[in-house]
Amino acid sequence: MRTLRAPDGCAWDRKQTLTSLRPFVLEETYEVLDAIEHGTPAELCEELGDFLFEAVFLAQISDEAGQFTLRDALIGVCDKLVRRHPHVFERDGETDGLTSDQVIERWEALKARERALAGKVSKPTHTGVLTGVPKTLPSLLRAYELGARAAAVGFDWAGPGDVLDKLDEEVREIRHEVDSGATGDMSRAEDEVGDLLFAVANLARKLGIEPESALRRANEKFTRRFAAVERRVEAQGRSVRDATLEELEAEWQRVKLEDEPKPAAPDTSAPAPDARRSTA
Repeated sequence: MRTLRAPDGCAWDRKQTLTSLRPFVLEETYEVLDAIEHGTPAELCEELGDFLFEAVFLAQISDEAGQFTLRDALIGVCDKLVRRHPHVFERDGETDGLTSDQVIERWEALKARERALAGKVSKPTHTGVLTGVPKTLPSLLRAYELGARAAAVGFDWAGPGDVLDKLDEEVREIRHEVDSGATGDMSRAEDEVGDLLFAVANLARKLGIEPESALRRANEKFTRRFAAVERRVEAQGRSVRDATLEELEAEWQRVKLEDEPKPAAPDTSAPAPDARRSTA
């Protein structure tokens, strides 16, 4: 990377800035996720290399500006992992018997304390539980993270059933807006839809499901099934634009029936899904 950024290196690499690299960081992140979900180990290996390249690129630009080096970043995350795993690094050879959920709770509590201390030292502004959740996260993932942060201090639904009750409440409120005939100013309906999506993200959290991953899978499933409907209609010498809604729905149900996965024996070796733990 130093060679590419050198005066006699690559003109494109020399031109890049932290800002210009943002879309590439996001792209590589999603390509890693895609390789995890659909790729082979060789594809995941390649995508991880591309992902790490972006980290090296960002660190090199920061190093050139005299801000920090890649080594500083790695030391920082190692120190953070040690601080937030006292049950591992300070146990004197003995385990304290924490469950996975208790580890998550302790992690979030330690993270909140670090943020509070950093806020007191570096600036007088308020540093709260939700401080530091990036606004640039995909909105569904940010809702998940906000809920996890609040849950770490006890502000949470008791169980998934309570979140389902909240979903029912939000759906009733949206239905009220629709039934009231509000067609001009949709701000109230927009607020209610936002509340519904926020509750869905937190239902996913309570179930140990990462909502962005679940929505990506749903998008892929819809894309696959709708493409199959298109092929079926085209095989009849027509376009989907010419088919009626009833005809499309009938084809959709046939495709759905064929596409449904066959029940598989439970995998007792796989761990249960865990809550998401952010290093931020």
